Amino acid sequence: MKTTVAIISTIALLLVVTSSVSSAYADVPAWVKNNAGWWADGTISESEFISGVEFLINDGIINVPPTTVSSETSDGVPAWVKNNAGWWADGTITDAEFVNGIQHLMSIGLISIPTSETVQVEAKPAISDSSELGLLQAQLDTCSEIKQNYDRLNCERSAKYDITAYNYKMVAKSYQAGPVTFYWSGLETDGNSLEITSSGEAMLRLRILVENTGSSKIESLFCTGPAICNYDVTNGDTDFKYSGMDFTNGQIILKPGVSKIFNMFFGPNIGGGGTTFEYDSGKDYYFRGSESYGSVSIPLNLG
Repeated sequence: MKTTVAIISTIALLLVVTSSVSSAYADVPAWVKNNAGWWADGTISESEFISGVEFLINDGIINVPPTTVSSETSDGVPAWVKNNAGWWADGTITDAEFVNGIQHLMSIGLISIPTSETVQVEAKPAISDSSELGLLQAQLDTCSEIKQNYDRLNCERSAKYDITAYNYKMVAKSYQAGPVTFYWSGLETDGNSLEITSSGEAMLRLRILVENTGSSKIESLFCTGPAICNYDVTNGDTDFKYSGMDFTNGQIILKPGVSKIFNMFFGPNIGGGGTTFEYDSGKDYYFRGSESYGSVSIPLNLG
């Protein structure tokens, strides 16, 4: 996916945000700034941008100072933050000024980070599928009782993710790669699409859920860049490398029993070893992965 998560993943390697965003340093490669422009012009969604940034902050990849959440919260990204992304992409503003926008999203409650006080959530008992969704919704409802803003938002986002993952698995087909299960919900579901632009470019967006269902140890999915990635799309004759993705630091960590949703975009070649995706309605396309613990091949049924 042409996702700004890729932007922030690279920023995480190049920027350090400590007590002041002015401590950002180093130049960001031009192809990464192209991704920022894609968010600015609406090619990727606001929710994709927010979830990617929040994940990197919560995982400690971007270090930020304590930020007070204003009582004047917002349901959407302010226009000036999106403008900043476009201006940063074309070099009008600096890295530090762009990161200022991230801190603003934290201050209005759109991005949350954990406080030193951890919210404890009781383990869910084993229950039937018919009552699972009800329990997840009840857990989301209890989040409203948490007084601390950050903790409440973290609780809500975690509960909403669990509901999203549950709903995803209910409509998805599973594919096994050793201890890791891949869930593919089909092309016409949320986050998955094949679009042919007016200029004839094919843009394929994939949203896949993975879960460590069969190992007592941590497993990983590896993809450090388009040229070195354990995942691609093939039509049997041509193998296509991604144009954008949201693997953090080149991998997705899967603890036992834990699931993650990742996104990949196949489209125009933006450099770094990628390839331009081409669609032929007469061919069958597969999403493929090959790890040391197993391989997977998922029919995409693009036709």
